Amino acid sequence: MGLTAEDMRSGRRLSFAVVHAESNFLAELRAGDAIQMESEVLELGGKSITFRHNLLRTSDRKIAFSTVFKCVLLNLETRKAEALPSEVVTRAKHWLASELP
Repeated sequence: MGLTAEDMRSGRRLSFAVVHAESNFLAELRAGDAIQMESEVLELGGKSITFRHNLLRTSDRKIAFSTVFKCVLLNLETRKAEALPSEVVTRAKHWLASELP
């Protein structure tokens, strides 16, 4: 989304931090099941992004697990939320959900 590991370690010293999460376990997964993760952005705020991640069982495309979490962009030096840089917003817009459930 426009942030790299270098940004966290020694560059801009920015990272996403989860501030709220909701998860639902919807179907059983068994050892050996192949899964696929699908991710999208539900909402862009000035300092936050809300993501949805679904884990699907590939054999029948059934959603086995779904989670929604809100992240703030954290300045690792000041430990305060910071405005999303324009390049992060631009990239995140490509992942915006086309429709909500």
